[in-house]
Amino acid sequence: MSAEKCLAKGSAAPGPVPKDYIRVYSMRFCPFAQRTRLVLKAKGIKYETINVHLKEKPDWYLKKNPFGLVPTLETPAGEVIYESAITCEYLDEVYPEKKLLPSSPFAKAQQKMMLEHFSKVIPYFYKIPMDRKKGEDVSGPEAELKEKFAKLNEDLVNKKTKFFGGDSITMIDYMMWPWFERVEAYQVKQFLDGNPELKKWTELMLQDSAVKATMFSPDAHKAFFKTFLDGNPDFDYGL
Repeated sequence: MSAEKCLAKGSAAPGPVPKDYIRVYSMRFCPFAQRTRLVLKAKGIKYETINVHLKEKPDWYLKKNPFGLVPTLETPAGEVIYESAITCEYLDEVYPEKKLLPSSPFAKAQQKMMLEHFSKVIPYFYKIPMDRKKGEDVSGPEAELKEKFAKLNEDLVNKKTKFFGGDSITMIDYMMWPWFERVEAYQVKQFLDGNPELKKWTELMLQDSAVKATMFSPDAHKAFFKTFLDGNPDFDYGL
């Protein structure tokens, strides 16, 4: 169940969430919203998608999420949850089948600390292509991102596991994945070279059914990201 095209300012608010479903307000190319869609798919939760125009946000959406960002979840009872990490943890608690977060409080805290570290990596994916487009020297940010990729690679080496939380995919892998899906669009794919464990992790992630169900091709990501860099993002690209 999906309203593919973005709903913009002036659009009618969608009706109640259908019984036994959860609704995710999303944008097709948003990596933060993809986190939530990955968890919904991985856990086999029945959901419908409403895409939101992030430059011309509907008034009804701002009443649900005053930040005006995606993702946002809404339940049939009208409960609203937003912020990607919060929505994903909520889904893991409310739908306990196929838990993605560890049960051990320490292991769970470790995943949250990893996520906090990764949050410091995310800005580089945007800064490098944006600065390059402006003709600025990006050697500094590139060196810093290369160092951060090396640290992630080292983490996998030290853990001796296929994924960041063990030998099967857990929440932290889904939290990180969307940015690695977009390395070509962000023009940073070369930094995977020299980091064999990290590269192997990306290849394993590409085999996952939830990843396959939510991903776009590198060409689609590149095309959308170009419109984003040009200042006029085409949220409905490809429809």
